[in-house]
Amino acid sequence: MLAPQARASELYSYVDDDGVIHFSNAPSDSRYRKVRRTGGGGLYRPSGKARARTLAPAGGRDRWREHIRSAAEKYKLPEALLLAVMSVESNFDPSAVSEKGAVGLMQLMPGTARDMYVSDAYEPEQNIEGGARYLRILANQYGGDMVRTLAAYNAGPEAVRRAGNAVPRIPETQEYVRKVVELYEVFKARH
Repeated sequence: MLAPQARASELYSYVDDDGVIHFSNAPSDSRYRKVRRTGGGGLYRPSGKARARTLAPAGGRDRWREHIRSAAEKYKLPEALLLAVMSVESNFDPSAVSEKGAVGLMQLMPGTARDMYVSDAYEPEQNIEGGARYLRILANQYGGDMVRTLAAYNAGPEAVRRAGNAVPRIPETQEYVRKVVELYEVFKARH
């Protein structure tokens, strides 16, 4: 099981009727509920303003629920983590392609897909399986540290090594880790 680093400030969230998740460290709406927030090295300091993340409709997530559940169980990862990674990576779009060439729900680069035995990265079951396998490999490499695991998933293990075995000072990676950890906490609270 992955273990997030030490807790940071209090964080509150709610999901509105359009499926948008709102975050705040100063809740101003009665729908906000306290969620646990993790962080390290100041990476997750609250900004003082609400954050929002648009999620795909629940049907988009639920369509692959069995694949997610199966991969989470097989690789001993929290389902909430796989959901959070998919949300940030592709917003649950199996046909998503990044500017850098990452493909599918878990946004696998071609080399990573090949290394994870994924022959068709657009096929949701294979993509989820490959992404979960890669997260497990990284989690093992970083002793279950979720933050470093996610940083390596985004920027690559070499970037984490060059950063002194920490989150690289790459704004995109720092923001990626922050978003995934926040959504992980939201998805975990829903189960």
